[in-house]
Amino acid sequence: MSTLPPDPAAPVDPDWAATEFIPRPMASKHGNALPTGSHLAEFELLRVLGEGGFGIVYLAYDHSLQRRVAIKEYMPASLAMRSGPHEVVVTSERHRAVFDAGLESFVNEARLLAQFDHPSLLKVYRFWRDHGTAYMVMPFYEGVTLKDQLKQMGSPPDERWLTTLLGPLTEALMVIHAEHCLHRDIAPDNILLLADSGRPLLLDFGAARQVIGDATQALTAILKPGYAPVEQYAEVASLKQGPWTDVYALCAVMYAAMTGSKPPVSVARTVADGYVPLMQCAEGRYSRPFLQAIDEGLRVRPDERTHSVAALRQALGLDEATILVAPPAAAAARVPPPAPAPRGMPATATTPLHAGWSRSTQAGIAMLVLVVAGGGAFWAGQRQSMPTAISPAAPAPVVVTAPTAPAAAATPAMFSVVGEFDRVMQASRSDFKVQASAAQSRLRIARDRLAFKVSAGRSGHVYVLVGGPDGSLLLLFPNSVAPDNRISAGQTLTLPQSHWPLDTAEPAGVEHFVVIVSEHPRDFSHLSQERDAWFLRLPTGDAGATLAAGHAGAGSVMAGKARCAGASCDAYGAARFSLDVVN
Repeated sequence: MSTLPPDPAAPVDPDWAATEFIPRPMASKHGNALPTGSHLAEFELLRVLGEGGFGIVYLAYDHSLQRRVAIKEYMPASLAMRSGPHEVVVTSERHRAVFDAGLESFVNEARLLAQFDHPSLLKVYRFWRDHGTAYMVMPFYEGVTLKDQLKQMGSPPDERWLTTLLGPLTEALMVIHAEHCLHRDIAPDNILLLADSGRPLLLDFGAARQVIGDATQALTAILKPGYAPVEQYAEVASLKQGPWTDVYALCAVMYAAMTGSKPPVSVARTVADGYVPLMQCAEGRYSRPFLQAIDEGLRVRPDERTHSVAALRQALGLDEATILVAPPAAAAARVPPPAPAPRGMPATATTPLHAGWSRSTQAGIAMLVLVVAGGGAFWAGQRQSMPTAISPAAPAPVVVTAPTAPAAAATPAMFSVVGEFDRVMQASRSDFKVQASAAQSRLRIARDRLAFKVSAGRSGHVYVLVGGPDGSLLLLFPNSVAPDNRISAGQTLTLPQSHWPLDTAEPAGVEHFVVIVSEHPRDFSHLSQERDAWFLRLPTGDAGATLAAGHAGAGSVMAGKARCAGASCDAYGAARFSLDVVN
């Protein structure tokens, strides 16, 4: 068997003279990083975006969906090393407990981020464990950090510019806090301003970093002085962490933007408070209510500080109507046209809107700036397996000294539209020869119309399920205006049909489709009676997970039930595809 030398580009040692050199991916120049050209599942690694003490971020190509993504690999350099092509192993068994705890925290963070749905929060497409570690897949964004943007501006931004940032950032924090979670690492270098829109994106990486850091190093090496409030430093029962913790950090970011200097270190302020209120040092450049709101959010004692993001928004005069705290399943899906106008009266619209039904981070744009390791300390993970930030009984900071896997195992499996589509495909029969393809792989908002073709080698009934990037799920076809879903062997069906066109509308995101051609008609009424305009809305979240867990047969419960007697009649073929909805 041939063996590879350490470096095929180096001069050949005599001992290797008779050895056949096998081509391998280009070695990485980034320490523990995987080489360019390596494959992780369906992803091919293109290059390293960055490497830090707790993880590595790669630019990758998704061969399944044919798009570029960012992948973060859990790799705490102080605890682990690479062994073989992909495997990650601890450097010493004495590090095992801390490594495992960090790994569980990394997975919990990915699981939590995958549930959140807000344009100013990172979106996690998927995550998985393999090779002794774990990975999370995210969109690939392009932008500049707020820290760098402020440097480029040269002078403090005006109140309107700062308010434009505070609106979406506070909305994102309210989404996080509604799930009893805290960010705990808000700082100018953890806020990305997207290149295409200037929209701020709160970078949420670092749950594993926090766990590992708590167990291996001083808190001052983890927290950002000037931005971290005093309760993050102290293990004192009277100093609880909560939404007010993130309020302090966000207000500290605003203080730094307005003055050019971050506030004094919070711990030092408890001894001798050298904080200069904005009402003094920035008076005349900003409105008094704006300055007072930031000053109140920077009070050193938690019990004297603005207690919630909602209260901060009220003090800032931000529009409450813009708060996005509804659960993902409540997000709008496809918008049909209005009811037909009475004869002789004009209708207000002629076609419905085809839209991604998530307010999640937009897909289809690139990310050149990404927190690599030691970014945001996104604290909480799954509420069932980690202490919640807002609980009065939770000490601060959290120290994890043993793996949390047993607790995580007790948590019910999260519902995943993509996972259910995988199960649909697993039970599919190839003799149906189902094919499905979109006219365009990328649809532009307000410009393009959804169109795809379906064909089958056998006659049957067509069912099209579509999932949005936030995990919502619709039965797109048949629907209330197109109930006839029969297809003949060899026939090609174009959908949507002319009498129910779907134009592309906001928001952007990735849409996943699975097409089922069933020998017999299928029933979905036992799954849901809820309709979203023309379409049946299928359960997701906890309800979907419960249904999926109770499904004993092959395939997915979301494929419905065949209307026939006997298990052998539940035969179908299936195909799938995905689309990017972009601005």
